[in-house]
Amino acid sequence: MTLSADRLAALDAFIVELNSASAGAILPLFRSDHGLEDKAAGKNLPRDTHAAFDPVTEADRGAEAAIRKLIAERFPEHGVIGEEYGEDRPDAEFVWVLDPVDGTRAFISGLPLWTTLIGLRHQGRPVLGSIGQPYIGELYVGSPALGSRLIARGGEKALRVRPCPVLTDAIIATTDPEACFDGAELGAWRQVRAAAKLARLGCDAYAYAMVAAGTMDMVIEAGLKSWDVEAAIPLIEGAGGVVTDWRGAPIGQHGGQMAIAGDQRVLDEALVALKRSAK
Repeated sequence: MTLSADRLAALDAFIVELNSASAGAILPLFRSDHGLEDKAAGKNLPRDTHAAFDPVTEADRGAEAAIRKLIAERFPEHGVIGEEYGEDRPDAEFVWVLDPVDGTRAFISGLPLWTTLIGLRHQGRPVLGSIGQPYIGELYVGSPALGSRLIARGGEKALRVRPCPVLTDAIIATTDPEACFDGAELGAWRQVRAAAKLARLGCDAYAYAMVAAGTMDMVIEAGLKSWDVEAAIPLIEGAGGVVTDWRGAPIGQHGGQMAIAGDQRVLDEALVALKRSAK
């Protein structure tokens, strides 16, 4: 079944509503008593792995519950996949993919770099996505069919990636290379980092939005889940950018290694190193 422009526009408006609902659950807990728990507690994981500390807060759970409630009320036939509450009808025609607080480590540190990621699949393909940062009042929404935009301070602004033909001119990002990359992946990151003009760490999915906004050029990540990446794909593509795995192929439905770039040329340069440790 083809997704009409009118229906996509209605779902685009709905994704803005979902972000408002999630913000209502999250903001009262930011820089406050957020009920931190460690999901990795008691698992005896090595302390040098990213998974050794796996934080979750009442904000994560409350926001996902609020989003799911609104979806169930408005579109009961839609499926949902979320980080906190798992899968519900994952084979439906429309499936929402949710990460209510991406960057929980930033959240519990009081840093406004966490975001709410909401993606929508149609017949298994990501078609609409949003990255919201409600504390600073920014919502990035986009799709290849409708384009991408920033909603902030009562207005809207079209988003467009910027040209960056060579890696030596690029501003790049990743979350935490020492914790998130294995040995071969870390070597590939270091090679790309050595060639780039500037690298920023610890921005989580907010860096994805900056590529769409044309202030950064590339984000490289690994070990992602579907909810970490699917919201970004339509947003980046709607702004004229590209999202691939480390082989340069489309991202599947299970996350993994990812490269986001505003310019195919700079991505191609980075892939020379990334392909050597692609999985």
